[in-house]
Amino acid sequence: MSMYGANPEQLAALGLTLKQQISSIEGVVSTVGSVLAGTTWLGPARDQFENEWNTTFRNALGRLNQAFDAAGGDCIARSNDLQRVMGAR
Repeated sequence: MSMYGANPEQLAALGLTLKQQISSIEGVVSTVGSVLAGTTWLGPARDQFENEWNTTFRNALGRLNQAFDAAGGDCIARSNDLQRVMGAR
């Protein structure tokens, strides 16, 4: 028999895991920004990379963080709702 629905504890754990990824992505942004700033590299290739990093890449990572935050919050809220309906809360 297949299950339809979700295990509230697993759903809450998924939500927390998604939200925890935000700090990992912020770490990537910080690390790359720091290393790039400290790298001796002049010329059009650096200018192009730095421009793409500061616009396209960082914006994409920011949107990923927003998506993880929203999805994580949704999982946690659904878990809470399930637990309430099931009488666990």
